[in-house]
Amino acid sequence: MPIERILILEDDLIVRKNLEQQLRQRRYEVVAVSTLAAAQKQLSQDTFDLMFVDVRLPDGEGPDLLQTVQLRPQRPLVVFITGFGSVESAVNCMRNGAFDYLIKPFSADQIEITLQKAEVFTQLLKVNRLLNQEDEQLGCELMGQSAIMENLRMLIRRVGRTDATVLIQGESGSGKEVVARMLYKESPRAGAPFIKLNCAAVSETLIESEFFGHEKGAFTGALSKREGRFELAHGGTLLLDEISEVSPSMQAKLLRVLQEREFERVGGTRTLKVNVRVIATTNRQLEQSVERKEFRQDLFFRLNVVPIHVPPLRERRVDVPYLATHFLQRCARKHGSNVKGLSEDCLSALQRHDWPGNVRELQNVIERAVILCEDSVMLETEHCYLSAPSRPAAPAPSSSLPIDNPVAASTVPGDACTTLHELEKRHIIATLKQCQNNRTQAAKVLDISVRTLRNKLQEYGASAALPDEAEQESLPPEQTANAV
Repeated sequence: MPIERILILEDDLIVRKNLEQQLRQRRYEVVAVSTLAAAQKQLSQDTFDLMFVDVRLPDGEGPDLLQTVQLRPQRPLVVFITGFGSVESAVNCMRNGAFDYLIKPFSADQIEITLQKAEVFTQLLKVNRLLNQEDEQLGCELMGQSAIMENLRMLIRRVGRTDATVLIQGESGSGKEVVARMLYKESPRAGAPFIKLNCAAVSETLIESEFFGHEKGAFTGALSKREGRFELAHGGTLLLDEISEVSPSMQAKLLRVLQEREFERVGGTRTLKVNVRVIATTNRQLEQSVERKEFRQDLFFRLNVVPIHVPPLRERRVDVPYLATHFLQRCARKHGSNVKGLSEDCLSALQRHDWPGNVRELQNVIERAVILCEDSVMLETEHCYLSAPSRPAAPAPSSSLPIDNPVAASTVPGDACTTLHELEKRHIIATLKQCQNNRTQAAKVLDISVRTLRNKLQEYGASAALPDEAEQESLPPEQTANAV
């Protein structure tokens, strides 16, 4: 609920008591005062979401309070009430920043309508403030002409019109967030907020506040009340990106809100109820994480109502020319380039490439080529600077492959020692050696979290062979270099 605390400034005892009673019946926290000085004292001590202010008061004019309110970091909405209504007075109040204007005597229905408008407006402000702080992806289209992508689009249309919780699994860069946004656009909640939280990018100490918000003074640095992502997504959709990175202690709290649709803010005692559709994504096989006791089984079942697997680009190589051409046109417009197109040799090389970074890597390769090549030329293979040797194209997957199978094949024909999994393992181990087994430094070089690095080492079975980081830092340099 966006609005919680309301301040009433009204000198008429009967009007003040009736309004206070109506608001308390709606379970708002209400503070009622009769003078301008008392209202200013309350504003200096606490924060409010909404204010009902009488225009004429014993010690001043209600509109004089607007200047004080507008200087506050969290400005409450102000509704003026008066028994001496005029068009000029109403216009002046609205111009100075008032949210609404009511003339006494007003009915309970009028107050109800004002509250509904204020709640919707407050939530939109908070959602817009959050979205302005995030980098939005360009476009929300799942591109590709292969049968496997057409099956995926059909599945999205079928699942999108429901309220079911969805778990999207796939490799990094394959388009999991694009799938999530398409599910949102196909849903009845398309006009409501779409809130995203990257669980891997938030530290373990702050993630509970990101999920559920916090009250003023809940911890050091909590200077004011803050709404969490679940609260901001009320009535809409919440995307939990990289859900596999959530700590076990946080998984238990997340399970509760998914089951009961209620929670408390950090440092708060009031239980808040939300109506949110949850979509989660991960680049790991959560079934394996459950087997290794890294992820709660009950939370996995709660998330995995509808599983969707996003195929890696190497499993749909037939889409590479279409995607490359699309990215070429987009990047040419973006950078003002006059590139003519892609040569046949270049398209062939792009189709043979394994694309460990999937669609995101392909987009980056094309953009780099457009920037570095000369105008009025065809892009050739040498312009693309492909980072790894290419292989013969794998046969296209059968169209009968169920797109929502969460355990789809993830390897291509070739020497087993050069699979993507093996290349990743070699790169991580080599980076760790270069950083003298300092996992914090290695994680920064690899651009991943320390927790992700630790999980990778456990997956490779390498963690038992590596000294603990605290032990490594105490070793002499010559011993540390040979620890792996």
